[in-house]
Amino acid sequence: MEKTSIQQAGLYDPAFEKDSCGFGLIAHIDDKPSHWLVKTSVDSLARLTHRGAIAADGKTGDGCGLLLKTPVTFFRAKAAELGVELGDLFAVGMVFLNSDKQPAQQAKLVLQEEVEKEGLTVVAWRVVPTDTSACGRQALATLPAIEQIFVNAAEGMDRATLDRHLYIARRRAEKRPLWRRPLEALPRG
Repeated sequence: MEKTSIQQAGLYDPAFEKDSCGFGLIAHIDDKPSHWLVKTSVDSLARLTHRGAIAADGKTGDGCGLLLKTPVTFFRAKAAELGVELGDLFAVGMVFLNSDKQPAQQAKLVLQEEVEKEGLTVVAWRVVPTDTSACGRQALATLPAIEQIFVNAAEGMDRATLDRHLYIARRRAEKRPLWRRPLEALPRG
């Protein structure tokens, strides 16, 4: 296969070309939790500034993040702060909600109903603290409300069954309309 380079032609300047991919993977093979591992991951992510697009406001990026093992001790402590106890088997879901309170509340009710239909127990919702100081105008304009839903498994349920029930609940919630207006309320044309 012949390699070719991009040539300047007309108004096009190849200097604007850049690869937007960046990926890092670090892990402890022994599965031990480590603050060093998290800090190193964050430092690595910060060094990938070339990997993505920046909007015209100079601050809004295309998104990035870390995937970490579930911090069970942390979530148990947060649940205790909310006055609830998590069972032996539980799940925590990250929920991105409308920034307007009424539709956000409706979405939470829909998700909670679907989770409970699966025989699971919603024990709490937690507002995730966020620091918006690094967000650009465009990011702030579309910033969702971020909450966590704490769910206890049914007695005797195993992890695979819990995961399946959570998946079904999420998919059903995604497909449900949030607003049900009577036919009389629909605009006539």
